[in-house]
Amino acid sequence: MGLQNHLFEGVSRRLNMRDSIEMTANSLNAYGELHKHWSVAWSGGKDSTATLTVLIWMLDAGLVKRPETLTVLFADTRMELTPLMAAAQDIISDLRERGIEVRTVMAPLDKRFLVYILGRGIPPPNNNTLRWCTRQIKVDPMTAELRSLYAERGEKILTITGVRQGESAVRDKRILMSCGKNGAECGQGWYQETLPGNLTDTLAPLLHWRVCHVWEWLRTWAPKSKFGDWSTKLLAEAYGGDEAEEVNARTGCMGCPLASKDTALENIVTRPGWEYLKPLLGLKPIYRWLREPSQRIRKAGLEKLKSGKNSKNPQRMGPITLEARLEALERILAIQAEVNRGADAAGRKRVDILNAEEEARIRELIALNTWPQRWTGEEPLATEVLPTVYADGTVQPLLFHADDGYLS
Repeated sequence: MGLQNHLFEGVSRRLNMRDSIEMTANSLNAYGELHKHWSVAWSGGKDSTATLTVLIWMLDAGLVKRPETLTVLFADTRMELTPLMAAAQDIISDLRERGIEVRTVMAPLDKRFLVYILGRGIPPPNNNTLRWCTRQIKVDPMTAELRSLYAERGEKILTITGVRQGESAVRDKRILMSCGKNGAECGQGWYQETLPGNLTDTLAPLLHWRVCHVWEWLRTWAPKSKFGDWSTKLLAEAYGGDEAEEVNARTGCMGCPLASKDTALENIVTRPGWEYLKPLLGLKPIYRWLREPSQRIRKAGLEKLKSGKNSKNPQRMGPITLEARLEALERILAIQAEVNRGADAAGRKRVDILNAEEEARIRELIALNTWPQRWTGEEPLATEVLPTVYADGTVQPLLFHADDGYLS
């Protein structure tokens, strides 16, 4: 490739695929030897899957020195898109055939996405005030597993991640502040060394890869026998098929409440063979419905007056009512049943949004009248008109009452 002039950067050469692979190998060799034990944090998405499959190929080909132990930690959120989960299951089988240890990392039963919402009444997450899902169903379980791995190995682990430049502006800002730590340049991989007593150091050996390199690896290189014969083409289906790079869809949970649009799912259901997943588009409206005031209770604000303490939001909306939880449960189970009827008829992969254990636990928690801490379920509906209680404890009484006929 030729040199490209940049107004503020002088002359630089844009990396080609082989450059990126060579720099990844250099990164792994430079920092991998500092640790006897490696783990791979794998979500099943495009970047972490590219990282995992490149790593295993390099180890098998002798391009990277093999660590004493290698453990793959697969984050199963229970809400993954069907093609991603199908690809992940195939890759897990391939890894185990190679003798590589794979551990499925999952949140405890009561902390799983739908059990937490429908069993305890926690509203679905949003991007403003209640973004609890990523930490609870992915980060915390992964940290717990790393803690177990650290205890087993007796020393700090090197965790290999699929972080890449360009995925998001926020993430890139973190990279720009951190990639030079310990002498590491961006092209060498983002290596972060923690304090000696911590669980793990981290390395992102694909940090410098462009998105076109990720897709070239997953669609063209990885499926070939000489590069590992990996089942990675299914990933392209989840991200837009042959147009995945152009579509540039970010994938997340099925019906992700944090996304304004289900781009990945909307792409999948237009692909031949995946049309039966279309009912899954009904999940997001359920999550939106559960966040509405008519399905929730709220604080009356009077308990703050009794305690003498101020509150920023004394009449805040809170948990989901028992009735709304049960209705949402039935609607989600109906969607799952409809999808699986289509899957069985077409001989395709079934979905597993809620299994029998999770459904039973949700029904048990509802029957036990379970609420989040500091809520009893006796609070008024969020739609009920109440005297306004301000943060300083002052009260604005109602000007009219329902008995007057004005609020009917």
